[in-house]
Amino acid sequence: MGFELLKKLVTLITIVVCFSGIHLLHAADISGIRFWQDPEKTRLVFDVSEKVSYKLFTLDDPYRLVVDIEQGNLNTDVAKIEIPNSLVKKIRTSAQADKLRVVLDLENGVTTKDFTLKPFQEYGHRLVVDLRDKNAKKVAIKTADSTLKGKERDIIIAIDAGHGGEDPGAIGPKGTREKNVTLEVAQRLAKLIDAEKGMKAFLTRGSDYYVGLEKRTRLARENKADLFVSLHADGFTDSRVRGASVWVLSSRGANSEMGKWLEQREKSSDLLGGVESLSNKDPLVAQVLLDLSMHYSVGASIKAAELVRQELSQNMSKMHGRGLRKAAFMVLRMPDIPAMLVEMAFISNPNEEKLLKTAKQQRKVAKAILSGVKSYFRTHPPDGSLYAKLAKSKSYRVKSGDTLSEIAHTFGVSTSELKSHNNLKSTQLRVGQTLSIPGV
Repeated sequence: MGFELLKKLVTLITIVVCFSGIHLLHAADISGIRFWQDPEKTRLVFDVSEKVSYKLFTLDDPYRLVVDIEQGNLNTDVAKIEIPNSLVKKIRTSAQADKLRVVLDLENGVTTKDFTLKPFQEYGHRLVVDLRDKNAKKVAIKTADSTLKGKERDIIIAIDAGHGGEDPGAIGPKGTREKNVTLEVAQRLAKLIDAEKGMKAFLTRGSDYYVGLEKRTRLARENKADLFVSLHADGFTDSRVRGASVWVLSSRGANSEMGKWLEQREKSSDLLGGVESLSNKDPLVAQVLLDLSMHYSVGASIKAAELVRQELSQNMSKMHGRGLRKAAFMVLRMPDIPAMLVEMAFISNPNEEKLLKTAKQQRKVAKAILSGVKSYFRTHPPDGSLYAKLAKSKSYRVKSGDTLSEIAHTFGVSTSELKSHNNLKSTQLRVGQTLSIPGV
């Protein structure tokens, strides 16, 4: 009996080993290798069929990054991979008995951070490696304090183009990606703001890369922004839904079905964009949620957002819903900076998708937002800014190139009111002429 039992035990062990061997020999397919570039790092992304075992290390003389993926099976053409910048000179691979080796030839030494991501929406398993150039100079942050002493400072507007990089945002019926539309409008709005005397724009992202939700707000603080405007062109399950809307922060979450849908989409952004982990431990976020009703930024956000909403309603063919909308968006959770989220239209609506792609519509949206922002800061100018100085002025001395309508717009009064207040018979002005400003 002992011998028979031993035989059965050996047979069982053999079966277990065989099945274990089959599992170990199962290849992980690598269906894609992509690079993303942002101002701080170069991101390398592997699309893999399952969670992989891997190891990576760097080498010097020459500089290289080596990634070994156990039982890796390459199913993509390395020659067609677009390399984004001068840090990575070349990518090459070699298949070995038990692993796939991927080698990046580098221009300089790098520091690395690596992690894996589980399947989410259209993405499967991903292996992510972030590379930072050891020789790269830290990007200097231009803040409101960078103006010369003795000069009024610029009002800083943070413009946040939603989504980017791995996160495409909503996709229209014709394939238009929200991330591209938001960036195009953000860049147009930034140019308009920079052309305004006394204002300066800051973009949370300047090209096609993803910025984590908490980092977007952190960048706004680091740049000492006076206002934060997040741009979106989201989608919905019903393609008939259309119209623009303006959202402000709610401590209790969304006040509509649409708001709940958009909140859920925002929560997925970090997972799509490739942020290693979501965190709600920001102490500033915790503080603002303790008592939103008593905090300055909430009231200021509502005032600024309402003015932007009014301008959009006068320039857009359709607004979605009445008044301001409320939701607990992460990018609006700032106790120190007024913030709003602008849904420019629904990219899931065929007609609005078509409009959003046109330069004419993008300029119309940007101009409406700028007009609302200027109206807000005329009556709520930050201390030390040019707008604060103008608000205290009771008169204005005409300079070369000035027009009556532009002066009226600057001080937030109508042209007819300014003309009547100064007993002008026409809109013609002369250089050096002093105008009295009504209402200040």
